[in-house]
Amino acid sequence: MKFLVDNAISPFVSRELSRAGYDALHVRDLGMAASSDEEILECARVEERVVISADTDFGTLLTLRRQASPSFLLLRGGIERHPASQAAALLRELPGLTEHLRAGAIVVVTRSRIRIRRLSPEE
Repeated sequence: MKFLVDNAISPFVSRELSRAGYDALHVRDLGMAASSDEEILECARVEERVVISADTDFGTLLTLRRQASPSFLLLRGGIERHPASQAAALLRELPGLTEHLRAGAIVVVTRSRIRIRRLSPEE
C-alpha cells in the first residue's frame, strides 16, 4: 500500500511508515509543500496513494468529486498530535484497513473508534 502524507502531519510519520515496509512519502519529499489540496489529491490519484492528513478538507473535496479514488485516512479527535503517537496509531490500525483503503474509502481514525465511508464513483 502506498501513502502520501500531507503537511498537516509530520514527515516523521511517513518515515516511520516507510521503516515498517510501507511505500510512504511526505508532500515535502515531492516538492509539494505549498501545493493545494486539489493538487495533492490529484498526485495521490495518479500515483495510487492513500492521502493521510489531519485536515478535514480532503474528505469534503473527495465527497464533491464523487470518484472512488484516492482513499483518505484522517487522524482526528483524541489521536495525540505527537508524531510518534500518530505513527504508532497508524501502524496499529493499518492492517485492518487495507481492504477498505484499496477499495476507495474515507477512513477516520480517532482514539476510541474508526469510521469508514466508501467512496462512490459518479454514476
